[in-house]
Amino acid sequence: MKNESIKGNSVLSRRDFIKTSAALGAASLAVGTNRMYAAGSDKVRIGLIGCGGRGTHDATKCLRSSENVELVAMGDLFKDRLDRCRRTLRRDLSEKVKVTEDKCFVGWDAHKKVVACDDVDMVILTEPPHFRPSHLKAAIEAGKHVFMEKPAAVDPVGVRSVIASSELADRKGLTIVAGTQMRRISHLVEGIKAIHDGAIGELVGGQCVRLGGGMLTWGQKERQPEWSDMEWHLRRWLFLTWLSGDFIVEMHVHNLDVMNWAFGGPPVQCVGMGGREVRKGPEYGNVFDHFAVEYEYPNGVRVEYMGYQIDCPIDRSDQRFVGTKGKAYSDFGRVVVEGRNKTEFAWDQKDPCITQHADQIAAIRQGKRLNEGRRVAESSLTSIMGRMSAYTGRALKFDWAMNASKLDLSPPAYEFGDLEMRPVAVPGKTRLI
Repeated sequence: MKNESIKGNSVLSRRDFIKTSAALGAASLAVGTNRMYAAGSDKVRIGLIGCGGRGTHDATKCLRSSENVELVAMGDLFKDRLDRCRRTLRRDLSEKVKVTEDKCFVGWDAHKKVVACDDVDMVILTEPPHFRPSHLKAAIEAGKHVFMEKPAAVDPVGVRSVIASSELADRKGLTIVAGTQMRRISHLVEGIKAIHDGAIGELVGGQCVRLGGGMLTWGQKERQPEWSDMEWHLRRWLFLTWLSGDFIVEMHVHNLDVMNWAFGGPPVQCVGMGGREVRKGPEYGNVFDHFAVEYEYPNGVRVEYMGYQIDCPIDRSDQRFVGTKGKAYSDFGRVVVEGRNKTEFAWDQKDPCITQHADQIAAIRQGKRLNEGRRVAESSLTSIMGRMSAYTGRALKFDWAMNASKLDLSPPAYEFGDLEMRPVAVPGKTRLI
């Protein structure tokens, strides 16, 4: 590429540093040692794939998280989103945004062009969740470290792809960090540690609640005459199951991930229900607006989840854990553990969205193993199986969903043209695949 012909030696030296650091980190896993590199000793250069609101947010947090980090490439399906994101990032972080015109890519293959850039060390994946598995695969095969937003996929076929890419990342010594930032909120870290240390005894039950607004003002409601069906879907992706996974997957994966964290892994099986009572217009696609799922964890332990996206007076996001020797409660600001002694942990106000990027940049520089791919894939499948149960009216097992389900929500073709919207699911009629 033109830039490399001018700066070939410096690019090669910097990339050798990154590759050597990753390789030594992978080797250190085998011998039980770790070679440390001085933090900030070299630049880490970022490529952004997905330039909507979340992409702008994550790129901003990443660039602010660490010194010597630059954004050098961008890609998106739509030029207007890329241009808006680039303007915002240049305005707010001009000294760290080094994206030239020849490193701005638009279209279905934009992600391939970003990961093909030799001067990109790490990519941020923030296109709609449907694309996460294929974008992750392309990035890992190209030898890039990856930060990917949650969820990891919208169907079991995608989950399996993510796990395969995660395993390849380990073999290559690459890092993967997922946007499940609740795992880096201080009071949750301390509270879950207390639970794991036996503060409330053995876990025997729990509850997970997330009740929030209807997202009625999200995005552009009116379809433009020049938009094809496909473009309309992509512009309204939050309300299309094939693109978002429905809100239990796209958003409430955060809370269900906390439950998996506390219980040490995913549930064994589930049965769920749900429906669509408020968001009924065509502009709200084919997603539900409320769900309730009973998850069963090992040893017959049951966790009740309920969630909605409806404009109501009740607004909650919390988790409860019941143990043989006490109970615990967590929300966005604190964890209260009531065992032999009552202990409360408060949020230290540090931004977990900054911390997650700082952790990854440090791991890249120090050659440390950091791979959250399988973990976020399992939490994504926890949410997906809840949706599948609610959509079909069938109970199902995690192992079946992971290993046997053939559900693949991909469209017939990735092109701007006609694309029929799948009907809203009807429990008892919609097939379990």
